Amino acid sequence: QVPLVESGGGLVQAGESLRLACAASGWRFDLFGMGWFRQAPGKERQFVASISRRSSNKAYAELVKDRFTISRDNAQNTVYLQMNSLKPEDTAAYYCGATTRGGARTRESDYDTWGQGTQVTVFS
Repeated sequence: QVPLVESGGGLVQAGESLRLACAASGWRFDLFGMGWFRQAPGKERQFVASISRRSSNKAYAELVKDRFTISRDNAQNTVYLQMNSLKPEDTAAYYCGATTRGGARTRESDYDTWGQGTQVTVFS
């Protein structure tokens, strides 16, 4: 298991922004690709965004690609998700995952470990 801790979730109005962070400790963060997924009540976990080990590759879900930005700081062992122009349909628990596989992975099954999640709630 690779410890991951998400933070930055909250309750915001539609149109506002949030920045999520996912911090790792005690392991070689730069050897792992990272991703963000989300899960709304009663729905399956879905891909949001991912980033390769050195940020050379990024991938986004179609629903968020013009509003969300993923980034990472390997010196700080942290991956971020900047979420702008939030919509009520973005409401979900957001999870970060780590994968030993190369590239920006989009499949949940590609990830080896997960954080506990942070809740994002957007009201209109």
